[in-house]
Amino acid sequence: MAAMSETPAELVHYGTADAVATITFDSQHNRNALSRQLVTELIAHLEAAEADDAVRVVLVRAEGKVFCSGADLSEASTEGMEVGARRIVDLQRLVATMAKPVVVRVHGAVRAGGIGIVAASDVAIAAEDATFALTEVKLGLAAAIISLTVHHRMNPRAAALTTLGGEVFGGRDAAAYGLVTAAVPADELDARVEEVCASLATGAPQGLRESKRILNRDLVARIDAHGEEMAALSARLFASDEAREAMTAFLNRPKKK
Repeated sequence: MAAMSETPAELVHYGTADAVATITFDSQHNRNALSRQLVTELIAHLEAAEADDAVRVVLVRAEGKVFCSGADLSEASTEGMEVGARRIVDLQRLVATMAKPVVVRVHGAVRAGGIGIVAASDVAIAAEDATFALTEVKLGLAAAIISLTVHHRMNPRAAALTTLGGEVFGGRDAAAYGLVTAAVPADELDARVEEVCASLATGAPQGLRESKRILNRDLVARIDAHGEEMAALSARLFASDEAREAMTAFLNRPKKK
């Protein structure tokens, strides 16, 4: 049988309109997991938006029922995990240091590394029925690389409860915890996101750039101070026997009908 030579389908779409660049996850076969391809395309689109003088605001959204399921566990043993972890650190830093505000439209399930993208963004509007969970603790892991942004946003008590418990919480709780900016009924999500993006787009480029730099100064310093340590820790935990057993059991669990 001949080797497959087709170019892999695009997993992240990009478009611009009315000073807003829209970046859309569309990797529904693996619940918009942070595969190497998805992260590579996402970074390229963020850099394109940054370089486009016509763009004032960047919107990140997703197709399907899941915003982002976190790391692609099927790639855990095929790539050096520290390389992958560093890429997620770099992704969070890029979002935090871009000169333009990054807005996320959050619906459906958001897990693990997907929560890091939400936390790195400047404004996050979630549907009230969106669900979040820092599930790493249940797999013998820790929310290491995403702690750089998640624990910067969330109040300390909420961070402890969600990180140690790994339990599912909804959009309203995410807003109360400081993880997202606001939670709205699902049927109002698009209108609220459009309203926020239009408002942000009225900012002058220099004003947006310098205001964001001031706002994110402590966050960027946190990423720079602890990013390498968290990437190394994440890789070490992924390679541990305890985590491998837990992930194997997770990947082999009976699928819900």
